[in-house]
Amino acid sequence: MKLHTSKVTSVAFYHIRPLKKARSILGAEITASLVSAFILNRLDYCNTVLANLLVSTVAPLQRVQSAAARLIKFLRPRDHVTSALRDLHWLPIRHRVTLCVLMHQVHKCCSPSYLFDLMTATANTASEATSTC
Repeated sequence: MKLHTSKVTSVAFYHIRPLKKARSILGAEITASLVSAFILNRLDYCNTVLANLLVSTVAPLQRVQSAAARLIKFLRPRDHVTSALRDLHWLPIRHRVTLCVLMHQVHKCCSPSYLFDLMTATANTASEATSTC
């Protein structure tokens, strides 16, 4: 797993470097969209394999997320990033992994019934909306 996290980390930082140079031209909103497209998608791809791993294995991915938040919020490298993550509504990586695993369990009907009852599939909602029109 360390090989996977190091590869994802290196690719993500590869994309952060040019965005850092262009963020003053792009602005915060476009930079956030590009970060979401190039970096957050890489962090979320196959993140269920990261469930129950050591913190030291997942820590590089958290550093990528923190660097992306600093990029969007124009923070310096030593500035605290917790409030920026909160402003961006980004969960820390370990919580993103937990949420992903939980949603997978709900989707596969392996979760407790109270969680399954709380969820509504968007495909069902869209088909119900078109059938009533």
